[in-house]
Parts: sequence; C-alpha cells; structure tokens
Amino acid sequence: MKGKKIVIITGIGIIIMGVIFHLQGQSIVGPESSFMYSNPQWVTYGIQIIIAGCVILAVGISLNFIKRN
Repeated sequence: MKGKKIVIITGIGIIIMGVIFHLQGQSIVGPESSFMYSNPQWVTYGIQIIIAGCVILAVGISLNFIKRN
C-alpha cells in the first residue's frame, strides 16, 4: 500500500517541478538572475518533465486500481 502512494506522490511532485521550470522559462515566475529565467530551452524541459510526471502518476494510479481488483 505504501509503494503505490509513494509513486503517486512522486508523480505529483515531478509535475509541480515541471510546471515551475516551464513558468521560469516563460519569465512568469522566479528571479531574473536565474539561468532558467526567460530561457526557451527550459520551457521545453518543463513540458518534458510534466509529461514524465504524468506517466509516473498514471502508473501509480493504475497500480492502485490493479491491487483493488
């Protein structure tokens, strides 16, 4: 039971980090002195990190449904 929750929480954490990186790349959030601020590469990296987090979250949710049945 703990393993499934850890996977779900990890997926959510990775999604949040990806959103922050994406917003920093778009100059919406973060300090202007950051190397990520207003950097188009980090917009792309943020999207990729969000997708990876969604995959991890989907695995955790599917494990939760598989173990119930």
